[in-house]
Amino acid sequence: MSTPTSSRASQIGTTPGSGGRPGPTGTDAEPWWRSAVVYQIYPRSFFDADGDGTGDLRGITSHLDHVVSLGADAIWISPWYPSPMVDGGYDVADYCGIHPDFGTLDDAETLIDTAHAKGLRVLIDLVPNHCSSQHPWFREAVSGGPGHPMRDRFVFRDGTGAHGELPPNNWPSVFGGAAWQRVVEPDGKPGQWYLHFFDPGQPDWNWDNEEVRAEFDRILRFWFDRGVDGFRVDVADALVKDMSLPDVPIDPRTGRGTLDKSIDNPMWNQPGLAEVQRRWRAVAREYADTPGGERVFVAEAYLPHDRLVQFLAPDRFQMSFDFEFLQSAWDADSLRWVIDGCLAAHARTGSNNDEQNAGVSSRDDADRQTCAGEHVDASTATWVIGNHDVIRPATRYGKPVTGIDFRHPEDFDDIATKAMPSDVDLGRRRARAALLLEMALPGGAYVYQGEELGLDEVQVPTDRIEDPTWQRSGHVDRGRDGCRVPMPWTRSGSSFGFGAGGVAVLAQLGLPASEQIILGSDREAVLLVARALGWSWETTAALISLRKDFGKSQAAVDRARDSFRNLAQGTAQRVLGFLRMRDAKP
Repeated sequence: MSTPTSSRASQIGTTPGSGGRPGPTGTDAEPWWRSAVVYQIYPRSFFDADGDGTGDLRGITSHLDHVVSLGADAIWISPWYPSPMVDGGYDVADYCGIHPDFGTLDDAETLIDTAHAKGLRVLIDLVPNHCSSQHPWFREAVSGGPGHPMRDRFVFRDGTGAHGELPPNNWPSVFGGAAWQRVVEPDGKPGQWYLHFFDPGQPDWNWDNEEVRAEFDRILRFWFDRGVDGFRVDVADALVKDMSLPDVPIDPRTGRGTLDKSIDNPMWNQPGLAEVQRRWRAVAREYADTPGGERVFVAEAYLPHDRLVQFLAPDRFQMSFDFEFLQSAWDADSLRWVIDGCLAAHARTGSNNDEQNAGVSSRDDADRQTCAGEHVDASTATWVIGNHDVIRPATRYGKPVTGIDFRHPEDFDDIATKAMPSDVDLGRRRARAALLLEMALPGGAYVYQGEELGLDEVQVPTDRIEDPTWQRSGHVDRGRDGCRVPMPWTRSGSSFGFGAGGVAVLAQLGLPASEQIILGSDREAVLLVARALGWSWETTAALISLRKDFGKSQAAVDRARDSFRNLAQGTAQRVLGFLRMRDAKP
C-alpha cells in the first residue's frame, strides 16, 4: 500500500508562481469545492501539441493559462486512460496508464504539477461501473470459460430460453438494445451472457466482488499519490445492482424494459452504493494531512434531488451534479421549481435543520445524526448547464422545446427534441443568460470547454458519426459527437488552430468557417469575437469574477442587479434571477 505523505502528493502546493491566485491547498476556512468553478476538458479535442491530429496532455498543459484567465479554480479532465475508444475513452483498458495518443504518465505528472503551480486543482474521471472488453481481467474471464473465478469480477449469467439463447432478463442498455451480450466459449459454442449497461465493449464490474473493490482502492491511491485532487465518478448511481436481476417494467414508448429512475428500479441507486462511497471517502481522508488536503469526489448521477443528496452524507461524497438544472426547459417557472427544490433538498441535510432534527426521514438521513452538539454543514449544490454528453447550450436553448418542463416532465420526448431545428442566435443569448444564472447560484459551478464562447452543436455527417449510440439506437439518436468537436483556437487554417500540424484526425472536425470563433489569451483578438457574437472569453471571465465578488461590496451587488435588469430589457418574457451573497450558505 502506498503512503501518501511520502509520495508526490507531499509536493502539492509547494511550487511558486501562481501570480497571487490561491494555491491548490487553499486558504479559506470553507472547503475549496463548496464554491469552486471547475473547467471541464475533453482531452481528445482540446489542443493537439504534437501535430498528430489528436488532442493531448501537452496540449492541455500549454493552454492552462486560458483556464487561469477565466478565473476557474480547477480543471476536470475526461478519461485519459488507454482505451479502444469505443465510447470516447469511457471504455478503460488500464486505469493506471495514459492513452498513447494523449502522451505518457510523465506528461500527466507534468500537467498536474503545472496546474498546481498556476493555482488550479486537478480532477480526473473515474469509470467504475464498467471497463473495456480489452481489459486484461475481462479477456481472461472470457477465455477461462464458465466457472472461471475471473467471471465473478463481472456479471456473467446463463441465458434463458430452451438453449440459453435469450438474455438473463429484460434490462435495456442506455445506448439502445439489450444490456446483455452473449460470448463464444473456448469450445467455440455460444455460452453465457455478460451485463453491459452501455456498449458491449463496456462490460459492467461486479461490485459485490471484494477483488474489484480492492482494485479500485489501489487505483484511487495510484492517482492521489501523483497529486490528483479528486475524481468525477462516472455513472455513480449504477455501480451496485440488485443481483437477483429481476425484470423491470416495460416502457410503453419503446416496448423494452424501462430505464426510468423515478421508480424503484433494480438497475439504479441501490443501497449498496453507500458502502462503496464510504470506503472511497476513507481513502480520500488518508490524504488530509498532505499539502493538497483531503481528496474529493463529484458524482455523475441523474437522480431527483431528494435521492441525490443521499450521496452527500458527511462520510460519502462531497459533490454531485444537480442535473435537473441542466435538463430544465428555458422557462422561469420550471427553473424556479428546479432551483428551489434543489436548494431545499441540500438545506435539509444540515444538522441544524428543524425538519431534519425532528427525526430520520430517509435511509441516509441517519448518516447525518451526529454526536450531541456536533454541527454538520448542509451539502452543497453543484450546477452545470453542459458537458461532453449533452447538446451544447447555445443549440439546446434555441430549439422550440428547450428541455424538460419539470412541472409536467412526462410530456418531454428526448429523441424528438434532439431532432428539432435550432435558432442558434436566440440559443446563444439564452445560454449566456443561463451561464449568468449558474454563476449567481450558491454552490459549485462547472463549465465545459467552449461554453465560455457560446459554441454551438456541430451537425456531424451521418457517415462520420463515431458515437456508439447512433448504431445501437437504430440510427435514431445521433449521439454526442457534435459537442466533442476539436476546439477552434484561430479564425483560419485547416484545423482552426486546433493543432500544431494543422490537421485533426477526429471525424467530427469540419465546422463551417462562418462558425469559427477566435479563442486565446490575446484580449484584442477576443474582442473581435465579442463584436461578432455578443459573447467572448471576457464575458465568461467577467461572470466568474463577479461571482467571486458577490457580497464583498454594495457596488458588486448593484452590478449584479444591473445585469439582471439588462437581461429583461426588450422582452416580454419573465426573467428569473438570483443574487449570490458572500455570507449565503450553499
